Amino acid sequence: MAKTPRNKGSKNFGRFAVAAIAAALVTTTAGTAVADQAPAPSAQKAAEAAAGAAKKAASQGAKKVSPQSRSFAAKSLGSAPVLGMLGIDKNDDAYFYDLDGEGGLAPRELIGNFWGVKNGVSIDDDGDDWVDATWLWDDQGYMWSSEQGDEVGHGWNIYNTVLSPGNVGGAVASDVIARDKSGVLWLYLGYGDGKVTKRYRVGGGWDAYTQIAGHGDLTGDGQSDIVARDKSGVLWLYKGTGDYKAPFAARTKIGGGWNSYNTLVGSGDVDLDGTSDLIARDTKGDLYLYKGTDKAAAPFAARVKIGKGFQTYRALFS
Repeated sequence: MAKTPRNKGSKNFGRFAVAAIAAALVTTTAGTAVADQAPAPSAQKAAEAAAGAAKKAASQGAKKVSPQSRSFAAKSLGSAPVLGMLGIDKNDDAYFYDLDGEGGLAPRELIGNFWGVKNGVSIDDDGDDWVDATWLWDDQGYMWSSEQGDEVGHGWNIYNTVLSPGNVGGAVASDVIARDKSGVLWLYLGYGDGKVTKRYRVGGGWDAYTQIAGHGDLTGDGQSDIVARDKSGVLWLYKGTGDYKAPFAARTKIGGGWNSYNTLVGSGDVDLDGTSDLIARDTKGDLYLYKGTDKAAAPFAARVKIGKGFQTYRALFS
């Protein structure tokens, strides 16, 4: 299958990388019970067409958020990726929201039908804060990579939560964390080419949380962090350590009241200040941005409303 190129000239935040692998995924899995057969020629053509569109695209949002225009805090590159956001609606149509360069999201654009896709994430594999590729997980338990242009592996249905906070294991490439149905959290280290290592056990008890999110550094130390919401609505911060053997420090309390949201998205750096942020959707479909502060004691500023009508999406990710 054709490999989606890294279009670092136009910096399209991975939306066409997502489209390419999703097109391949939909074509190869629709109406089948097994997703590991050889890709059909039509899937390859779909991937090639999406890759061709990526070469021609020139995102206006991307021009506004070139590395030279960002107001970086004093930290290393790779700790606050610029991502945009993708939503899959109830009809399985997928829309990409570019950044508007002013602390919010640009109008959506349709990029295809994502039938069978459960979740996904954009990844920065070389630590330059720009998206290189996309991972997707389907409802048959397969993980797909736009960088590989094919499946990475299967058996992911044993997990009820899968995400990539970025680099949590100490190398440059993005990693994956996954929670199984018994509440154990596992870490997969990324090789930087779309593939991942065997899993490493992080620890148990993570079934106490109804949401786990994060993408990049929230505390100003250059390490990728995550947040987790418990069943009572309290949000907790887990600071990244950079050590794959113990990737997260002991939790610290952020605050209560987070049960008003049904989705938390580790959004990367939305307001372009060099610090990662968090997006939250409430039960009415309103979207709020929590800007990162770089302070572990209070990692988020007061929320800012950045959209409405997002109840139409069954999945949101960056």
